[in-house]
Amino acid sequence: MAMNADKAVRRVSVLGSTGSVGRNTLDLLLRDPGHFEVESLTANRNVELLAHQARQTRAKCAVVADPAAYKRLQHALSGSGTEVAAGPDAIAEAGARSAEWVMAAIVGFAGLPPILKAAARGATIALANKEALVCAGSLLMDAVKRGGATLLPVDSEHNAIFQCLEERNRDQVERLVLTASGGPFRTWSTEAMATATPPQALKHPNWDMGAKISIDSATMMNKGLELIEAYHLFGLPGERIEIVVHPQSVIHSMVAYTDGSVLAQLGTPDMRTPIAHALAWPGRMPGPSPRLDFRTLGALTFEPPDERRFPALKLARQALVDVSFYPVIMNASNEIAVESYLKYKISFPEIAQIVENVLELIGMRRKFNDNTRDIEFVVDLDTEARREARRLCESRAINH
Repeated sequence: MAMNADKAVRRVSVLGSTGSVGRNTLDLLLRDPGHFEVESLTANRNVELLAHQARQTRAKCAVVADPAAYKRLQHALSGSGTEVAAGPDAIAEAGARSAEWVMAAIVGFAGLPPILKAAARGATIALANKEALVCAGSLLMDAVKRGGATLLPVDSEHNAIFQCLEERNRDQVERLVLTASGGPFRTWSTEAMATATPPQALKHPNWDMGAKISIDSATMMNKGLELIEAYHLFGLPGERIEIVVHPQSVIHSMVAYTDGSVLAQLGTPDMRTPIAHALAWPGRMPGPSPRLDFRTLGALTFEPPDERRFPALKLARQALVDVSFYPVIMNASNEIAVESYLKYKISFPEIAQIVENVLELIGMRRKFNDNTRDIEFVVDLDTEARREARRLCESRAINH
């Protein structure tokens, strides 16, 4: 490979193949097709691209989440030899198919069922879905342990920490440092952000990402979700996980040790780097990302995040009070609020306001009376939070 020539062919599945991470994953696979065999690809409703990808990779199975799109996908892949399926259950079963390496890149809570299926059979899971850990961190980590699975973080920040974290010295870690670009509104005033439009929020200064994560970057909710994700992945309490704004997006995150050493992972802002790391792990493979040129790099700067202008960060830290309860509500209500913002139903500041209101409403209603924290509990709480968030978004939309 680019990986060693004598290395066995790796069978892979890409859950969420038509999204940004999925497309980048396929870019890497297609650069060295002799070393990879594609078991399954899944998409939400982009039938045309999914069918094109399945033909390109000769995937054994292609699954679309929208049942109404089944006939179109079947027609598009007629004669290809690729098995076709549709619906949420089929998406979940795609995770159960016999791929040794699974890219988990389905955005949102919908990505959890196939990840749990992959974990149960002991797959190596490249995790690009924040919400699975945020909503069901304990459940997912338990499933990984029970199934003998391997979880490799693909988010650039967590992948950086993974690379810098010396297993033999884990007990000597002082703190983790998650870096944040600050998004498109890093220097905007509160007044300017109040009128920010979706096209402005989607224009990230450094990264090329999908719509939902781009808005999360603009609100810095993505960093709040990553805080909770790091809590589960690396086993450190929230007060030992620091967030710092680094506008150049060159240092992706750092690990500080008790002797004063700080290890950092650097690279250009290209998701193919962490994907390649996870795809070749425990080895390495050549990647196409632009290389850093330290002779022309210039200054690397850092600044503290402003929780007054970006209240999502404070909400995420508060959610760590009960990681099996509040993060579920926070994630679900944020997904609905972002969706409403993209449809011009609410303003940019109202995204965080909706999340805060739903946290308060459901938190008071439930009052920690729920002692059972299984997958049914998570689904029920997620549904309740979405319903409450939709109600609030619709009521605010009427006033706009």
